[in-house]
Amino acid sequence: MLQEIKEELIAELGLEENSNGLSQLVEGDSRYIRDLKLNVNTALDAEHLTAKEAHLIGLAIAVNNKSKPLTEFFKNQAKAMEASDAEIAEAIACASLMSANNILYRFRHFANSDKYQNMPARMRMNIMAKPVLGKELFELISLAVSAVNGCEACVKSHETSVINLGSDEQRIFDAIRIASVITSLDKVTG
Repeated sequence: MLQEIKEELIAELGLEENSNGLSQLVEGDSRYIRDLKLNVNTALDAEHLTAKEAHLIGLAIAVNNKSKPLTEFFKNQAKAMEASDAEIAEAIACASLMSANNILYRFRHFANSDKYQNMPARMRMNIMAKPVLGKELFELISLAVSAVNGCEACVKSHETSVINLGSDEQRIFDAIRIASVITSLDKVTG
């Protein structure tokens, strides 16, 4: 039974058959593989996000986590859901930009020094001004990546921005659930 679940996950996600983590779950008779498959399907079938939005968030998280197989899966799925090349590129760019911002702002938070808080970031972020994805989705992806990267200041800032752009906590929670589940999936498929 667990072998079948592993094979279904591999087929659904286009992974390589020799996924060591998944194989170890099967060999160790871990029921977690059932939970993982269910969690992935449930997260991507988000109630308050379109399928395209869910897969673009998944793409940004896969890129952020440096998962080549999951990046390919989400890129292909997003394309199948009619995401443009520009939208796909922007989800990827968002993961890169947030990685830089999350380090800088997390440092400022940890250092807790007015000197650092008042120094200009001196990093170009023009992509945030007029995102192809639209401001709300770009901010939602930024929030999800920031949550994965553990930047409290960025999470608070992007969560406020998403709410101010007319979104709600349900959409936010769906995005965060995707980020958490894709990160957990990455741990056993890499």
